[in-house]
Amino acid sequence: MLRMGRTEDAKKQFEEQITLYPNGNETSNALYWRARLAEEENQLGMARAFYEKLSERYRNYYYAELGRDRLKKLPETNDPPGTYPILDHIPPLDHAEKVELEDPPTDDLHLQKARLLGNGGLVDFAVRELQAAADTDKGNWELAETAQIYTDTGHFDRAIEVMKHSVPSYFAVDIPMLPREYWEALFPRPYWSDLKKYSVANGLDPYLVASLIRQESEFNPLAVSRANAVGLMQLLPKTGRVVAHQESLHHYNSSELYTPAVNMELGTHYFRGMVDKFNGSFEHALAAYNAGSDRVEEWMGQGPYRDSPEFVESIPFTETREYVQAIMRNAAVYRQLYGTP
Repeated sequence: MLRMGRTEDAKKQFEEQITLYPNGNETSNALYWRARLAEEENQLGMARAFYEKLSERYRNYYYAELGRDRLKKLPETNDPPGTYPILDHIPPLDHAEKVELEDPPTDDLHLQKARLLGNGGLVDFAVRELQAAADTDKGNWELAETAQIYTDTGHFDRAIEVMKHSVPSYFAVDIPMLPREYWEALFPRPYWSDLKKYSVANGLDPYLVASLIRQESEFNPLAVSRANAVGLMQLLPKTGRVVAHQESLHHYNSSELYTPAVNMELGTHYFRGMVDKFNGSFEHALAAYNAGSDRVEEWMGQGPYRDSPEFVESIPFTETREYVQAIMRNAAVYRQLYGTP
C-alpha cells in the first residue's frame, strides 16, 4: 500500500497491526512506518511519540535503531505533546526486570568436575555436571557457566544457541538489563585479529562482518550448508576459487575454506564486491549475499524506494528480508557492547 501511494490505506493497515496484534512480529515495523508517514505529513509530535514507543519497547530491534536515528533528526517544536491511545495497546515486555547474576558455588564437586571436563574438551559431560550442580544450588549462574564452557572450547555456535533458547527476548531489552556474560556469549568476537584485519583491508565495518558471520555460521568454521556453502562466511567452493584467484592466493584449494583466516580473507573481499556493485549500500549487498545479485537487481527495478529501509521492507523473500534486518541490527548491538572496533 505504502509504495503504491495509497497512504491512507497504509496508515489504516499499520494502525490495525498495532491495535489488533500488539504482540505480533510485524508491530515494530508498523510503529516505524506509521511514524514515517506522520513525519512526512509534518505531524512531528505523533512521529516523535511513535518513535519513542518503538525505541522503548523494542530496544535492539532493526526498526528501533532506525527510529532513534529519525528521532535525532526531528526538528524541535514548541507544540504540546499529544496523546495517542493507540500506543497503549503495546504491552510492556514480560520479565523485563534486570537480571543480577549470582556467583556459582565454587565448592560444589559437580561444578569443579564440570570445569575440569571442560578444560579437557569433554564439553557434553561438563554441561551435564553443571546441570547437576544447578539442580542442587538453584542459583541463576548455570546459563553463564554453560555458555562459558562452550566459548572456552571454541563452540561459539552452541553458546549462542543456548543463550537464544534461554533468553528469547534479549533483543527487546537494553544492554544493562542482562549480565555482560550473556551479551558476550550472544555476540562473541572470535578470530578477532584476522576478522578486523580483513574487514579493514576491504573498507568494511568489522562489526558488520562479525554480524554477517554470526548469521551465516554462528562462528562455526566447519559449518556446511545444504547448498554446500562452507565455513564462517558460508562461501561456495566455486566462489572461493574465483575470489582466491582475484586475491592471488597461490596453491589454493577448497579445503582451505574451513580455515577461518582464509575464509574471512575471501569472504570479506567477496562481500566488498557486492557493496561496490550496489553503490555502497550494505542493505542491498547483504540481500545479494543471501539471495543473489540477479534477484536484488530485479527488486531494485521495481522501485523507486524512499530509502534503504523501504527497499528492505519490500524484499519479497521473508528469509532475505529478515536476514538483512538481523545483520544490520546485530552490528548495532556489537557497537553498543564493544565500542570502536
